Amino acid sequence: MQQKIDTLINEIETFAAQTKEEVEGFRIKYFGKKGVLADLFAEMKGIAPEMRKDFGLMVNSLKVKAEERLESFQQILENASDAQKPKDLDLTLPGEAIGLGSRHPLSLVRNEILNIFKRIGFTVADGPEIEDDWHNFTALNFPENHPARDMQDTFFISQEGSTDSIALRTHTSSIQVRIMEQSKSTPPIRILAPGRVYRNEAISARAHCFFHQVEGLYIDEGVSFADLKQTLLYFAQEMFGSDAKIRLRPSYFPFTEPSAEMDVSCQICKGKGCNVCKYTGWLEIMGCGMVDPNVLENCKIDSTKYTGYAFGMGIERIAMLRYDVKDLRLFSENDVRFLRQFKSE
Repeated sequence: MQQKIDTLINEIETFAAQTKEEVEGFRIKYFGKKGVLADLFAEMKGIAPEMRKDFGLMVNSLKVKAEERLESFQQILENASDAQKPKDLDLTLPGEAIGLGSRHPLSLVRNEILNIFKRIGFTVADGPEIEDDWHNFTALNFPENHPARDMQDTFFISQEGSTDSIALRTHTSSIQVRIMEQSKSTPPIRILAPGRVYRNEAISARAHCFFHQVEGLYIDEGVSFADLKQTLLYFAQEMFGSDAKIRLRPSYFPFTEPSAEMDVSCQICKGKGCNVCKYTGWLEIMGCGMVDPNVLENCKIDSTKYTGYAFGMGIERIAMLRYDVKDLRLFSENDVRFLRQFKSE
């Protein structure tokens, strides 16, 4: 054993290193968990009790030699590194600024929309992006033959061994259904349902296979179409300025009756007519209407006692109007040249 330790001490004294990697290899060889010293200490268990003291002294002597050698090499490399540093470096100079990111324009618009409605008592609700047929279609009064149920309009998901129809949600109205089911016969309900939705559409400057919506729902006793109109007027003036005007045009949605499309006065031409608003002075921004009694009954809410209104808008549409963006695809391409324009927001 004495001969083995003498051999190791001789290796330590003759070892030479030129690089950090070689020094690190030396450290691992002698001080690693499976290194030389660890093995020697493990062997101590098999040494006769009367010889353990002498063996321990020899191992400690080897350990001290290895530590001194390792420390000397580390010091040499550190001094060499300091010598290579430029002497004229002014350490008091400020460093290079780290570039800050910015919020995505859709996030900016989404947060602004939510904050406007929060000021009048709306709360934010959330729900899954993968929905079943009941929450996405049936509970919302969609007839069996409605085009939205076709494969060419919706991304359906196949399940092995199951006949249940599930799909990527086509609107955030499914969140409204879930909230109404939870509340059942205990309105008032006043919620916002923001989120990403999916449609099976060709990608172009004016359409995409996914986009973002914010939908609103208010249910209580005595809610009227006049309440809906005043709420939407308040939103338009908060979002586009106090001089903004709105108009409601009759429309059709399976889940509201009566239904309407809401237009806001064009903020580019101030209603005089331009190529953006197609010289009408108006821009369509959302659909709305009074919640159909069938939808309330599907969610176990008494339609003879409660009424309500709902509305929904595309966040991309609002963002395109707000920032004068002509191509919808820019919002999902993550081009930093486009996103850097919103750093000041």
